[in-house]
Amino acid sequence: MRISLILSLVCHLGIVLVVQRAFPLHWTFASSRAYRVELIRPPVDPSQTEGQADTNLAKPNLPSQKPEEDSEETISLDTSDKRYASYAGIIKGRITAHWHYPSAARENLLEGKLLLLFSLNRKGALLGLRILESSGSTLLDREAMRAVRSAAPYPPFPGSVTVAKLHVKAQFDYKLAAQ
Repeated sequence: MRISLILSLVCHLGIVLVVQRAFPLHWTFASSRAYRVELIRPPVDPSQTEGQADTNLAKPNLPSQKPEEDSEETISLDTSDKRYASYAGIIKGRITAHWHYPSAARENLLEGKLLLLFSLNRKGALLGLRILESSGSTLLDREAMRAVRSAAPYPPFPGSVTVAKLHVKAQFDYKLAAQ
């Protein structure tokens, strides 16, 4: 009895190994990716839906989101407004990549804070740039203005930005760290 049990176990193990070589099984699993999709639809007014039974759901009646020629908005680079936050983050990243602490200012221990205002059109082109509050040092002011100019042109406005012109306030803070 023991011999037949051992013989059966060896035969089955041999069959499993032969089948495994002929038809290999891959026990590794590809990592699954999860995507979050957010569907946005216009709010529904209950008074409008009572008399409209055959409403076309494929084409909702959205208000026109074409930018008017004179529509403008002013934002900060640190805005929390959902319409502008992601675009402001892109702009901030591009400016930060071009912005440096001038070596002459560092050697002379110059510090300061300045506030700039620059304007963009829908295509991302830089329309204007001016200093709202100076840092007190022309060297620091010029470097901040150079960073904004060299980061241009910026990406075109995303769909969430429906204005024709966007004014952006950017604050530059020059501080030396103690070493």
